[in-house]
Amino acid sequence: MKRIFEVQPWNVITHTFDPKDKRLQESMTSIGNGYMGMRGDFEEGYSGDSLQGIYLGGVWYPDKTRVGWWKNGYPKYFGKVVNAVNFIKLPVELNGEAVDLDKDTISDFTLDLDLHRSVLTRSFTVERGDVRVALKFERFLSVSQQELSAQKVTVKNLGATAVDVTLKPSIDADVMNEEANYDERFWDVLATDQQADRGSIVAKTTPNPFGTPRFTSGMEMRILTALSNVAVTQPNDKEVMTAYTGSLAPNASTELEKRVIVVTSRDYDSQEKLTQAMHDLSDKVAGESYADLLAAHTKIWADRWEKSDVEIAGDDASQQGIRFNLFQLFSTYYGEDSRLNIGPKGFTGEKYGGATYWDTEAFAVPVYLGITNPEVTRNLLMYRYKQLDGAYINAQEQGLKGALFPMVTFDGIECHNEWEITFEEIHRNGDIAFAIYNYTRYTGDTSYVLHEGAKVLSEMSRFWADRVHFSKRNGQYMIHGVTGADEYENNVDNNWDTNLLAQWTLKYTLEILGQVDAETAKKLNVSDAEKKQWQDIVDRMYLPYDKDLNIFVQHDGFLDKDIEPVSTIPADQRPINQHWSWDKILRSPYIKQGDVLQGIWDFIDDFTPEQKKANFDFYEPLTVHESSLSPAIHSVLAADLGYEDKAVELYERTARLDLDNYNNDTTDGLHITAMTGGWIAVVQGFAGMRVRDGQLHYAPFLPKNWTRYAFRQVFRGRLIEVTVDGQGSHFKLLSGDPLTIDVAGKPVEVK
Repeated sequence: MKRIFEVQPWNVITHTFDPKDKRLQESMTSIGNGYMGMRGDFEEGYSGDSLQGIYLGGVWYPDKTRVGWWKNGYPKYFGKVVNAVNFIKLPVELNGEAVDLDKDTISDFTLDLDLHRSVLTRSFTVERGDVRVALKFERFLSVSQQELSAQKVTVKNLGATAVDVTLKPSIDADVMNEEANYDERFWDVLATDQQADRGSIVAKTTPNPFGTPRFTSGMEMRILTALSNVAVTQPNDKEVMTAYTGSLAPNASTELEKRVIVVTSRDYDSQEKLTQAMHDLSDKVAGESYADLLAAHTKIWADRWEKSDVEIAGDDASQQGIRFNLFQLFSTYYGEDSRLNIGPKGFTGEKYGGATYWDTEAFAVPVYLGITNPEVTRNLLMYRYKQLDGAYINAQEQGLKGALFPMVTFDGIECHNEWEITFEEIHRNGDIAFAIYNYTRYTGDTSYVLHEGAKVLSEMSRFWADRVHFSKRNGQYMIHGVTGADEYENNVDNNWDTNLLAQWTLKYTLEILGQVDAETAKKLNVSDAEKKQWQDIVDRMYLPYDKDLNIFVQHDGFLDKDIEPVSTIPADQRPINQHWSWDKILRSPYIKQGDVLQGIWDFIDDFTPEQKKANFDFYEPLTVHESSLSPAIHSVLAADLGYEDKAVELYERTARLDLDNYNNDTTDGLHITAMTGGWIAVVQGFAGMRVRDGQLHYAPFLPKNWTRYAFRQVFRGRLIEVTVDGQGSHFKLLSGDPLTIDVAGKPVEVK
């Protein structure tokens, strides 16, 4: 655990710059607008250790799959996000010498991410003998005009003599990915245009041998400043630059604005159309003031917070944590583009390839349902429907029928190169089915599940029916050779959660098939023989259970391990994934994240209090929570059981996972999908929110160290405000029709 930023309700701010924390600072000051995003890099340049990263939604590259021994069914390539052309580059020279915080002596350093406005500012004073110059950088990625990156730098002379200032706004295509399997640049420059007050680059991802699309991106910068424009030779064939210079008298200051329009071939089918759009959008924003552009951006952010903010009184660290999490979620995805999804690192780093995982359906869907309009979540479901063709291929690669949605993807085709994850962690097919059910249950909208959703469910059910096998010895259906949500157990037989999700998916699909209209049923073409087989699997699915412990057994053989709690692991060996061999981890009883408890969380109302207690008491002490996704669901289950202190402890871990670098792995990017955890823990855990038969239910409690908490929740055309304080729970209807809710077993009218 390491805290390098101050605790403030609406800001992630520090007045300290320590080079050894540079990457951590970069991760935590990442910004995005759903269309693109970037780490908190220094735009003026930095010669020390840094992870420079700018990423564009949906732009990726198929890297070579590297394995020691090729096996049939391996993905042909490993998809990964491409580090974009560097369009924020803005070198600063004082008296002809470049500013570089790795070399310069500085004072008055401030780095401030404003969560409410989504604006990143950084300021410091450069001290070189008698020269003292204050620099302030400000930037935002507009949510009003998603193609727009806006920067402003202010230079003030604090010394007693004049200082020559030169600013060199640039666009540079000579970038590389740190996570690449081999040292290679991924952009071919197609065109450059360097003019006195502007410049542009059009670049295309390099050719690949896999037939996946190449992406073209175009960046055009326009500059506004009172400094004098000076002619500059184009640095090379991969960079364009403009230059502005002037002499600053003592106490004088100057500003420069850099506006960059970013477009990609995802939206334009030719280089000519892309280039024209880039010019047109640049002309559009050139006619607006920086203040107006910023106001339009912050207005949308204010509207988002009005609908989704969670207020916590009495614990500033918890308050900052949940707002930081929601901010990063919204910076990554707000549903504007159904072609995009939510990567585990979002726009904050390269790890995990920047692709889509099952995290979206399991963890992001519940949150977006509660804090955005239903269309946002529906787009997440449409993302999977539109990639069914790829899911068919994934199943066929394994010699199976139906559709297997990928563990990791950009285009629907599996592109992850670890066998035990890629084709064994098949529970994701069940998580996607549950997300369809979750959306339908929460919104009451059946338009998806009875049409596109029915197709997705039917094809996944065909996969499950082919993937199970019937054990004649036991007279039950089983699933061997899988990895559950707990990735510290590979290639196991009869993972309880996987078997449960397979059984439930088949059951739910049969239920939906009984509701679709005749035309849809004809298109789905599910035969009576298939339905009979699916029902037989539902009726005779094997679910491991130990009657003596009254627990669901994580998988066959799990109880034969040397069962010792996590508390017996020496502190200097934690986290175990950074200290133990993989062999030792696999042989241990230690659980990376909820597995059995993941399934119980999904279907929390289907289990008795005794079942929930027995399983939580057994599995949580064995859980090292080394997955960022783990603490949230354990917090909810602890709250459900009345273990309030444990619920709060795990909330604090999920809410500040990255802010406090709990797992010592935030330097390479934030855990975006895990940032759903704070909201889940507060709303489902502390407030006890459930949806049962179309009605909202709550069972709130107030954590001991809090004096009050409040959140707003979207539900079926209403916006509801829930407040819990020392006097109890209070509910207010902010918009929409009145409704009746259940609070601790009693009906309450909200109007």
